[in-house]
Amino acid sequence: MTWLNLVGIPFLIRFCLVVLFPFSALDKIFDWKGAMKQATSSVLPGGPVLLVVAIVVELVCPIMVVVGWHDRLAAFLIAGFCVVTAVLYHEFWRYGDFWAKGDSQGRSHFWDFLKNFGLVGGLMLLVFSSALSPVQDVVAHPLSSSPYGMTQP
Repeated sequence: MTWLNLVGIPFLIRFCLVVLFPFSALDKIFDWKGAMKQATSSVLPGGPVLLVVAIVVELVCPIMVVVGWHDRLAAFLIAGFCVVTAVLYHEFWRYGDFWAKGDSQGRSHFWDFLKNFGLVGGLMLLVFSSALSPVQDVVAHPLSSSPYGMTQP
């Protein structure tokens, strides 16, 4: 095992997966008024509490994921956060301009909705995966498939 297999690649993967969350938390802190407006726009009560919870999740859980401390729990929490925010705050189906030409709020929310679920997929791989394939194996067999979902009966 090399340093690249044990530390480098796992760190890079984890960092890239969660890098946007601390910036999102900072955006909420610096634009509290705008963030509060969005937090109170859903059916859930407790805008300020929701906002503080979101900031804590977006600041603490990514650090846990990157350093590997209770990373499965942290990834699961962030994945849940992404599902909730997609369903409650990116309701693309509520906009009548989805099929309109040019810019549309519906399509913008649709892409944000799908991006959230893309993140959920990556985070759930972290929750349920075992070990990464060694770099040498990936380089030697770049067209091979990953073992995920390929269990034998």
